[in-house]
Amino acid sequence: MGQFQKDYLDLILVPCGLFLMFGYHLILVYRYVNCPENTTIGYENHNKRAWVKKNVSEVELKERGPAISVISSNISAATALSSISLVLCSIIGAWIGSSNTNIFTNNYIYGNKSPSTVYIKYISMLSCFLVAFACFVQTARYFVHVNFLISMPNNDIPVNCVVKEVIRGSNFWLIGLRSLYFATNLLLWIFGPIPMFICSVIMVGVLLNFDWNTTPLHQYK
Repeated sequence: MGQFQKDYLDLILVPCGLFLMFGYHLILVYRYVNCPENTTIGYENHNKRAWVKKNVSEVELKERGPAISVISSNISAATALSSISLVLCSIIGAWIGSSNTNIFTNNYIYGNKSPSTVYIKYISMLSCFLVAFACFVQTARYFVHVNFLISMPNNDIPVNCVVKEVIRGSNFWLIGLRSLYFATNLLLWIFGPIPMFICSVIMVGVLLNFDWNTTPLHQYK
C-alpha cells in the first residue's frame, strides 16, 4: 500500500507542476499578444526597437561602435549559455549510458523509484537542455546577423529588418531561459515529486513578479 501511494504521488504532483508551468506561460503569451505593454517582454521589446532606430537610422557608421559592442556582448552571453547547456546534455547522456541510478533510488527519495521513471527524469532534463542549447545557438545566429547589418558601410539598411532580427534573437533567448527554468523543476523531480511541485509553485510566483510590467512605455522621440 505504501509503495502504491508513492507511485500515485508521482502521477499526481508531477503533472500538476508541469501543468502549472505550462499554463502560466500560455497566459503570459496571451497577455503579450493582446497587451504587450503589461508584460516585461513587451516593455523590453519596445525599448529595443527604439534602440535599433536610434543606432541605425540616426547614427553614422563610425559612431556605431557602442551598438556593435552591445550586440557582441549578447552574442558572448548566448554562446556561453549554449556551451553550458551542451555540457550538461553530455553529462546527462553519459549518466544514462553508465546506467548508474543508485543515487536516485535510495531511501531518502519519496516517490516512484523504478528504472523506467528514473530514465523518464533523465530524458526530460535532457530534452530541456537540448531545447535551451538550440535556442541559444539561434540567438547567437540572429545577433551575428544584426552585427553585419549594423556595420554595413552604406546607411541605407531598412530599420525594420534590423528590428526584426533583434526581436527574433531576443525571443529565442527568452525561450532558452524558460527551458532552463523547466530543467530546474525536472532536476528537483530527481529528489521526488514533492520538491518538484513546490519548485513549480515558487517559480510561478517569482515569475509573476518578473514578467508583469507596471511601468508605462516611454515614448521616444
